[in-house]
Amino acid sequence: MWRLLRRWPVAAMSSGGEAQLLSLDFEVFGKVQGVFFRKHTQKEAKRLGLAGWVENTPQGTVRGQLQGAGAQVRVMQAWLRDTGSPKSKIDQAQFNNQKQIQRREFSDFQIIK
Repeated sequence: MWRLLRRWPVAAMSSGGEAQLLSLDFEVFGKVQGVFFRKHTQKEAKRLGLAGWVENTPQGTVRGQLQGAGAQVRVMQAWLRDTGSPKSKIDQAQFNNQKQIQRREFSDFQIIK
């Protein structure tokens, strides 16, 4: 049994047994503006219990920041990379500045106009 326990990712847990908080920036490329991408991103982030923000860029991309438990952040990364809004077409998603944080800087997930 000890071998099985050692296989679990230790870095994902804090000493108190709670999931560690992660923060990361993202930018999504493709047909992601004019297809309710930000609204669907907000809905999915809130469903996963994440905080942060999302906005359109002048370059036609969508960018933002995610903060929350590591497992939920990874689920959201996959959603941004592979799913998006129903009418979007994602060419690429980039993730940068991933770091562990002690507490969230945001109370919820906001769309920036």
